[in-house]
Formats: sequence, C-alpha cells, structure tokens
Amino acid sequence: MKQTHNHTQYVTARDNGERLAPRPLAEIPRPLPGARELTSVLVSSDQRFQSIEGFGGAFTESAAVTLNKMSASNRELILKAYFDPEEGHGYTLCRTHMNSCDFSTGNYACCDTPGDTALSTFNLDREQEALLPMIKDAYALAKQPIKLFISPWSPPAWMKDTGMMNLGGKLKAEYQQTWADYYVRFIRELEAEGIPVWGLTVQNEPAAKQTWDSCIYTAEEEKDFVRDYLGPTLEREGLSHIKVIIWDHNRDMLVHRAHVAYSDPEASKYIWGAGFHWYAQEKFEHLNLVHDAWPDKQLLFTEGCQEGGPHLGSWETGERYARSMIRDLNRWTAGWVDWNLILDEKGGPNHVGNFCSAPIIADTINDKVLFQSSYYSIGHFARFIKPGAQRILCANTRDDLESAAFVNPDGQVVMVALNVTETEWDIEIVLNGERKTAQLPRRSISTFVFDGI
Repeated sequence: MKQTHNHTQYVTARDNGERLAPRPLAEIPRPLPGARELTSVLVSSDQRFQSIEGFGGAFTESAAVTLNKMSASNRELILKAYFDPEEGHGYTLCRTHMNSCDFSTGNYACCDTPGDTALSTFNLDREQEALLPMIKDAYALAKQPIKLFISPWSPPAWMKDTGMMNLGGKLKAEYQQTWADYYVRFIRELEAEGIPVWGLTVQNEPAAKQTWDSCIYTAEEEKDFVRDYLGPTLEREGLSHIKVIIWDHNRDMLVHRAHVAYSDPEASKYIWGAGFHWYAQEKFEHLNLVHDAWPDKQLLFTEGCQEGGPHLGSWETGERYARSMIRDLNRWTAGWVDWNLILDEKGGPNHVGNFCSAPIIADTINDKVLFQSSYYSIGHFARFIKPGAQRILCANTRDDLESAAFVNPDGQVVMVALNVTETEWDIEIVLNGERKTAQLPRRSISTFVFDGI
C-alpha cells in the first residue's frame, strides 16, 4: 500500500480485494453506451472553507497493553500502519486519557493521595509501563509533528462527591483549583517525556453516568470551570496556547452546550472549540448550526468506534466511518480522531466489559494483525489530506453518493467519494472547469488525487 502518486484514484472495494489500491482513471466515452447514467461531481478550489488540523486515533492503556502482547515485528507493523507517512496513514492528530478510562486495565489516577492539593505525589508511573513507550515509538515513526490532546474520564476518587471514579459523580467544589492544576501538571510531565501537548478536552462525555470512569458537568458547570479555574490557570502557567475543547460528547446536545459556553464572553475567550462523538442521534445538522452561530469557534470529532465487540470482517463498519468522516468534514469539522488504535481479539481489554472494535484488531493468541474495513476508510482521508489543507467546494448529483474535496498546502486537490450501493457507477468529475471520468465500484470508497491543478 505504499503511496506512489503515479495514479490518481485509490480504491477500497468490498468485493474485488482492492485496499487503498492505485488505479488509473477510467476513460468513459460520451455519449455513454446503452442507458448508463453518468453521475457528476463538481469540485472547485476557488471556494475554500475550514482548514484541516489532521486525522488520527487514541493512545489508550488497552491499546498499549495489547500492542505489547504482539511479536516485535508485528508491533512495528501496527505502529507503521498508523504513523509511517510513507507506507502508513501518517497520523498527525491523536488523543490520550488523563487518569484511567474504560479502555484501561483498571481504575487509576496520577495522584491517588487523598487531600494532596499540592500534587506532591503526582507521577506517571502507570503510564510509563505501556502507554508512554507506545506514544514515543509512534512519534519516532511519524517523522512529522503529532498534535496530541488529553482527555480526563474522571478526577481521582478523592476529589469527587461520590468517592468513586466510576458511575458518574461530580468534582467537589473545593477541588476545582486542584483539578485545574492537575491538567497543568499532566501537560508538564508529558513535556518532560518529550511529548508536547496541543490541546485538551475539559471532560470526556460530561453528560453520561457510565459504569466506567466518568464525571458529570452540566453545561453551566463546565462553562464556569473553564472561566474561573481552567482557563486562568493555563494562562497563568504560560499554557494559553493549549487548545481548550468543550463538550467531547455526542452531536445531539452540541448546540445546547455551545450556546451556554459561548454566550459567556469570559468563558468563551478561553475556548478553542467543541468536540463531539458519533454515538446516539446522528444530528449532523448541528455542526452547521454551531458554525453558523459561532464561526470563530472550531469543531473537532474527538471519538468514534463501532460498539459491541470486535466486528471482525464487517464491511459496514468501514462504511460508517467513511460516511461520518465525509459528512462531518463537509460541515466545518477541522479534524477527525478515531478511538482505540488497537484492540485485542475480544475488542478489549476493558475493565468493565465495554468491548468495541478498532481499525486494527490484534489477535494476541495467534500473533496476527487483522486490518478491518475501518482502517482503510480512515486511510482514504489521512493518507492524502494533509494538515493545513482546506476543504473546497464539492457537490454531486446523487442522494446516495457521499463526497468531499480538499486542497493541500502544495496545491494538490484530493476528492473522496463513497458508494454504498450495489451498483457500479460511472462518474464525471468537473474539476476547476476540466472534465475527468472514473468508475466507482459498488460498495467502495475512492480517493482521487490531482497534482498540479
């Protein structure tokens, strides 16, 4: 799957075995023989929209532990598949958890000492076991900057009104400043390990009382915490460059949360944008509403995965990824971050049995690397759309065709098209006034790369 860029179409199709496979554009005669319909896609780099931060996935303890169960050669294969910019996806935007999450092997916090408001016992001992070595190895393979953002699932149990990291609960009022200091300390400790931090989300899924690590904030509570504690603390500590991202939950309540946070100018000044997930209602239109109301704020897809086990070999999983990526990006999303980079054959480990799929499943019993359809779907974006690219005008003539287009910083035009039907289509791409033709296999995703346009 090494990128040559000698061809202009890269195809992943359900039925013919093509996986990010290069092929020349088809020469389709006009008029078309028989009654075959020609679908038209308009692409224009004259109209430009949001800039792209990047694409990537999440470093979790579960992913790191799973990776360490593989042979040295397969461990390297997995990391290169994601981070090598020549032979892999070249990921540039990633996430990791601060304290434990459901995809850890158990609850833990970097400062477990009750009442330690000075954070004198704070340490990354747990992260040093598996997580940090994975991140460092990935960074070494990337050969390019990676924007990393951190997300807490829960404060330490002693800071919460329930005394537990799991099952929701809230941050105690008396520990709000300590918790703000905690983010700073975590960022500084990562920096000391040679891992710079680009951004943070205030709280993963703040509206959900999960059986795993979770913490509840109302919209007003999250806004107030950013305004009165987190924002000022980052600024005071010389970390005002850190991107602060609110919500980090589903699209359904995105507008509600943004409205509360952005309507307070003192809170809003600290906030870069809002993060969202794809669970529950789809509500893609909420992305447009947020952008239209607050065009100076960014949107970032911060988590998504196929729930309920590993779903080995499922084609529909990859289609879900591609469809969501196209629809999110067409609605002002600046970057797209998958959930776990790797999981085992069960879709774990997970300390509460919340098993899920990942684009790469590691069969730790037989030491086999299983690339899922979602891996290839993400690759159709991450391999070709570079950081700093801009979305450009793209429109097509079919309800059942999804498409989006971008121009890279070097002027290269990239267009992605998803065909979820059982019919092969002939398409006409009208690119900056020039006509090009191609074929989209049934149940396929294609990336078109146009150099020098």
